[in-house]
Amino acid sequence: MRVTGLRSTERAGSRGGPAVAGTEPVTSPDQHKPGHRKLGRIGAVVSALVLLSMLIGNHEGRVEDIWLIGLAVGLLAIVVGDAVLRRNGLRS
Repeated sequence: MRVTGLRSTERAGSRGGPAVAGTEPVTSPDQHKPGHRKLGRIGAVVSALVLLSMLIGNHEGRVEDIWLIGLAVGLLAIVVGDAVLRRNGLRS
């Protein structure tokens, strides 16, 4: 069976063809580690504090307060959950 349109050095599976990845190693996104976990935790806590500081203001409705408190609690829950999972060895 002949592959049309390709020279003998460019056939699928041949070793003489062009390098696909060159000198870069082929990695998946799962293999890339996020940097500076501690800065991420500090950023989440600071963001939660900024959200809670927005409770002081000249707004009359309580819907904004519920959203601000809910988002701040959600951020803090993520930070605490991450710390617990890492301490128990369930997350690297």
